[in-house]
Amino acid sequence: MRGRCWKFGDNVSTDHIIAGKFLSTSEPGALAVHCMEDARPEFPREVTPGDIVVAGDNFGCGSSREHATIALKACRIGAVIASSFARIFFRNAINIGLPIIESAEAAKAAEDGDDIEVDMDKSRIINHTQGKTHNFEPFPQEIRDIIASGGLMKYVKKKMEMEGKD
Repeated sequence: MRGRCWKFGDNVSTDHIIAGKFLSTSEPGALAVHCMEDARPEFPREVTPGDIVVAGDNFGCGSSREHATIALKACRIGAVIASSFARIFFRNAINIGLPIIESAEAAKAAEDGDDIEVDMDKSRIINHTQGKTHNFEPFPQEIRDIIASGGLMKYVKKKMEMEGKD
């Protein structure tokens, strides 16, 4: 996945990602049109498929609502890279198949608008604008399979179908 870097700071909460006033729905399209609008009003209008959200420490802090990860995925974000993530947000992202990478080095170096590529198979982040490559800790195979399947439910369904064929 490769796209434009949208740089955010530390402690981006789930309220910053999708404001509480939009929680009356969990329909992905309805959430996407308001994603990150309190933090960056232009984001929902200008984000393009494959763009990369990059942030500092504690991304996704606050409430445990799944709406935040749904909104980001519905915007067709390629990945989220941060120095660190709130634990529940991290798990919610994996559960819906949103690629989420912890790399303090890459997050600190990235600048808004940089051309960034994430290679999940090689566990590396390439900042084409800066000509820098950052490695990250690879996910266990099962987590990579969950992300590749589009989320936990799709992964389990696929696994059950495969077991049923045996």
